Amino acid sequence: MRELMLGIGLGLGAGVAPGALLGLVITASLRGGFPAGLRMACVPLLSDLPVVVSSIVLAGALPSGLLRGLSIAGGLYVVYLGAEAVTAARTAVLPAPGERVPSQVGKGVLVNLTNPHPWLFWITVGGPLVVAAWERGLGPAAAFLIGFYLLLVGAKVVLAGLVAAGRHRLGPRAYRATLAASGLLLAGAGLWLVVQGVTG
Repeated sequence: MRELMLGIGLGLGAGVAPGALLGLVITASLRGGFPAGLRMACVPLLSDLPVVVSSIVLAGALPSGLLRGLSIAGGLYVVYLGAEAVTAARTAVLPAPGERVPSQVGKGVLVNLTNPHPWLFWITVGGPLVVAAWERGLGPAAAFLIGFYLLLVGAKVVLAGLVAAGRHRLGPRAYRATLAASGLLLAGAGLWLVVQGVTG
C-alpha cells in the first residue's frame, strides 16, 4: 500500500506538471478532439520502457554531458513544434466532428525520449524506489509502477477530455488564438529545456 500511494502521489505531480508533453496533449486535443488527446496522453506508456529499464540498470551512471545534450536537442525540437503550431494557427479551421486528423503520437514519443526530465526522474527517484520495492517482492514494485502510470497518464487523459469538450464552443478566431497560445506554451517549454541544457 505504501508503494502504491507513493506512486500515485508522484504520478499525479508528474501528470499535471507543465511541460512539453502536456503542451502536446492540449494541442492534439484542440486539433483532433479527445481521441487525439487520448493517444498523446498515452505516449509515456509507449516511450518510457527504455527510459525506465536503462535508468534502473545504469543507476545514475549516465554522464551529465549526455543529459545536457538530450535537453538541448529535445528543447530545440519542442521549440520547432511550438513554432509549427503557432504558424498553423493563423489559418487553422476547427475540424468538423468525426473528421480524421493526422496522428502526432510519433512526435510525442520523440519529445518524451529526448526530454531529460523522465531520465532524471527515473535515475534519481523512480529507479531507486523500484529497486528498493523489488527487494520486498514483485507486488510492491508493481504497485508503485501501476500507481505512478495510472495517475501520470490519467491526469493527462482528463485534461484532454476537458479541452476536447470545450473546443467546439470556440469561434474560428478564439480557436486560432487558443491553438497559437498552446504553441507558445510548447515553445516556452522547449526554450526552458535548452536553457537547462546549456546552464546545467
